[in-house]
Amino acid sequence: MKPVVYYGSARQARLDAGETLPAKLDLIIDKLNLRDRVKDELVVLKMHTGNNLGYSTIHPLFVRKVVKAIRDGGGEPFIADVEWDVHGAETRGYTAEVLGCPIYPASGPSNKYFYSYHRPFKNIEDWRLAGLIKDATFMVNFAHAKGHPSCSYGGAMKNLALGCMAGETRSAMHDSCQFEPYFFPEMVKDAGIIQQVVAVCPVGGIVEDKHHPGQLHLHIENCNQCGRCLAVAPKGSLKIDKANFHVFMEACANSVDIVLSTFAKEKATHLVLATQMTPVCDCFGFTSMPIMNDAGIFGSDDIIAVDEAVLDATANSPLIEGNLPTSMEVHTREGHPLRWLHGPLKDPYMVTEFGQQLGIGSRQYELVDVLPVESIQFAPMGYIPAK
Repeated sequence: MKPVVYYGSARQARLDAGETLPAKLDLIIDKLNLRDRVKDELVVLKMHTGNNLGYSTIHPLFVRKVVKAIRDGGGEPFIADVEWDVHGAETRGYTAEVLGCPIYPASGPSNKYFYSYHRPFKNIEDWRLAGLIKDATFMVNFAHAKGHPSCSYGGAMKNLALGCMAGETRSAMHDSCQFEPYFFPEMVKDAGIIQQVVAVCPVGGIVEDKHHPGQLHLHIENCNQCGRCLAVAPKGSLKIDKANFHVFMEACANSVDIVLSTFAKEKATHLVLATQMTPVCDCFGFTSMPIMNDAGIFGSDDIIAVDEAVLDATANSPLIEGNLPTSMEVHTREGHPLRWLHGPLKDPYMVTEFGQQLGIGSRQYELVDVLPVESIQFAPMGYIPAK
């Protein structure tokens, strides 16, 4: 049986508060039976509280509705995120008074409260799961859909993958992109070529390695795989290869697998708000201009299915290129619009594919619209001249 993804469209047919997105969130909460499932549970509401000057994070009204549903059901909720974001959460409107429950750093105020899980993967031996995530008995994963420079899409999977791990593991996950070699200095006969390769990248995606002079370091986040560097580098000296790009998505899938393994299957549910979707993560404070039309809100007990549904719903959304920073360019028109923006090797569907391979969930799903948008038929009206 396919997992169900409940959906509420950002569109509405009438000027009626019952058709607004917060009202549709209430319907999704009901469909997920959240109140009936959280009695006497310590519920972690994992969300991203943002960073810097970003203002496209989830509006507090949506968060408060989820918190209220948990309390109405007899659960004890708290919000968790990485420590440096929690410390400034009040500047983006997130306080215990506004949201209705406390906000805690997931791995403690000093990032030292965690549980280790041994799972060798590339450069990672042990994964440090944030202590407050492990201590909770029920999880509500509430993500904001957006672009991301490492993997092109940040949703339900990304919200847990990075936000539920202590700092050292998060850094190691990003560093996994450097695990497979991509620069071979023995193929470079002229040292001056190094500077030419660096200079040809318009976004600073490739630089001279600060630890190894004469070698190159590729910043995966900046790189959109345009190939300008390959046109300058001697043949065989530099690779722009999927092994260095897909690995971060695979690391995210492994991280989520560890996070969800600490909860019984029926004690985790996932929500994704797909509005104000920006080109990069809210923590960058880079730009909060939306790049795709609002899709709506999605909810499911299957984390793979809910992210797949968001991606499918936005796959044909026109990219609002006028809102892109001038440092970002589109050089492919194949696949999802986020792939256009971040490059062909950053396919947003890869993270759900890796997750399905690990048995976390299913990419096949049934989409249930909790309040289909009514199609209103207008009667013909003749021309009535103004007097």
